[in-house]
Amino acid sequence: MLASRDAEETEGIVFAAAASATPVNLELLTGRGFELPADLVPDDLLIAIEGVNDAALDRAAAAIEALLSARPRPAGDTAQAAPRSLRSAAGRDPDLNLAFVSVPGRYAAYEVAGALEAGLNVFCFSDGVSLEAEVVLKRRAAAAGLLLMGPDCGTAIVSGVGLGFANVVRRGPVGIVGASGTGTQEICCLLDAAGVGISHAIGVGGRDLSGPVGGLMTLAGIQLLADDPATEIICVVSKPPDPSVTERVLSALTAAAKPAVVALLGADDLGDERMVATLEAAAAKAAELAGGLVAFHEPTVEVPTPGAVAGLFAGGTLCAEAGAIVAASGFDARFVDFGDDEMTAGRAHPMIDPSLRNDAVARAALAREIGVIVLDVVLGHGAHPDPASELARVIRDALEQRDGDLTIIVTVCGTAGDPQGLSSQIHALEAAGALVTRSAASAGRLAVDAGGGG
Repeated sequence: MLASRDAEETEGIVFAAAASATPVNLELLTGRGFELPADLVPDDLLIAIEGVNDAALDRAAAAIEALLSARPRPAGDTAQAAPRSLRSAAGRDPDLNLAFVSVPGRYAAYEVAGALEAGLNVFCFSDGVSLEAEVVLKRRAAAAGLLLMGPDCGTAIVSGVGLGFANVVRRGPVGIVGASGTGTQEICCLLDAAGVGISHAIGVGGRDLSGPVGGLMTLAGIQLLADDPATEIICVVSKPPDPSVTERVLSALTAAAKPAVVALLGADDLGDERMVATLEAAAAKAAELAGGLVAFHEPTVEVPTPGAVAGLFAGGTLCAEAGAIVAASGFDARFVDFGDDEMTAGRAHPMIDPSLRNDAVARAALAREIGVIVLDVVLGHGAHPDPASELARVIRDALEQRDGDLTIIVTVCGTAGDPQGLSSQIHALEAAGALVTRSAASAGRLAVDAGGGG
């Protein structure tokens, strides 16, 4: 990603990419007019550059080569050599109790197994791990009394320390167990805006509450929060789980004897007073239990722009939540999660490198049958340092070329403490002409209004 960015900032360069030759990347480059060799495999590194002249191409190629060939400088004669394995790293300090695993999926299970064997809790950011391997690893973790957050765990906050994508939030009484990365982030951010902090946010990976996995780490997380004196309220967030797992989760929350909120996103049957169906509702209920109030300004649509609704998202749960609201209102809802495993194979997540999603916004604006485009911007540690700036340019160009028959809505997930600057990000998007709101559900409602369905 850094190589691509450095090259694109070179004078005279229209487009640059340094990425693995995955099917998604091949499709992207072919769509931009590049002619590619037929014998490429996903492990190959592709460098594609489009420029105004040969001199610009040469400068960009040199920038990429310099970055890819750079080697870290030694810190000095007294610096300890970097460990070459997870086990050697763990052996240097007996107080270490957590391993962070972020490697290609085909290697992740091996590294996680080694960490568990070394007695470490694990945060596994990697996706692409088979369900069968996840079941085996989580059973090992449970048997050893360890926590395995993931695989495909995007977010956790442990004692105020963020892992993966994490917002800067205040400390407080709400503990979260999340089978959704951006879902957990939105709840944390809405609580922060309400003046309510969190004790911990424990990610478990999106498949933890499936039948085969059985909610092993969700149950472990609930128990940890039940035993934690700093946690007064427990919030669990997930897509609707296997029915048998739901019963186990509710029983565990009852045994915890603490006020609880269960967000089963998109669920139709909410047979328990602790259950809600949206992230926004979960944050509101948790805030109320903590003595706070979730409230934010929701803009209004002045002139509807009827047509199909395109949703182009970096956050999968945010995409699903907004898309469900739009689809339920009878619209032609065309929602795409650019953070899906298939879309991120061999390339950076769109919260880190939003270029693929931004290109899709420009293309969607060319489709006259689309009247509304819904987007997300997720702030915090690990995310792009200034996602709004480039997206604002794309939004401005799209609205100018459509001349009044397109509405663009952006939900911003972030806090005032995030390094990108929440207020400046919102201002940039609003100045470009977007309607900005603070939750995926709100974005979905606005899209319905903008499409003429309100």
